[in-house]
Amino acid sequence: MSVILKCFFVIGVTATVIFSIALYLDIREMDKTDGGYEPPYTGVTGEIIDWDNMDLTSTGLVRRGHVINFIVNGTTGMISLEFFGIEFEARKLSERAIVVHKPREAFIRRGFHPEF
Repeated sequence: MSVILKCFFVIGVTATVIFSIALYLDIREMDKTDGGYEPPYTGVTGEIIDWDNMDLTSTGLVRRGHVINFIVNGTTGMISLEFFGIEFEARKLSERAIVVHKPREAFIRRGFHPEF
C-alpha cells in the first residue's frame, strides 16, 4: 500500500508543479512592459501586446495560454480571463494600456468599433 501512496504523491506533486509553472508563464505573458505608469505614459520599456497575433472571436481577441486565456472585448474593452472553460470578467483596459498597447487601432484593423 505504501508504494501506491508514494506514486499518487509523486503524481500529485508533479501535476501541481507543472500547473504552477504554466500559470506563472500565462500571467507573465499578459503585459511584458515596464514603466510609464503616470500620464502621459512615456518611458515604457519592454514588448507591447501583439494584437495581430491573437485569435479573433465574435466579440474580440483572445490570447490562448497554457492554463488561462486572456480575452479582450473589441467593443467595450473589457478584459476577461478564461480558466478551465469558465470566463471571469477582470476589468476594463486601463488608460495606460490604451496609450501604450494601442488596442483601439488593433480592433479597428480587425473590424470592430471600439467604444472605450
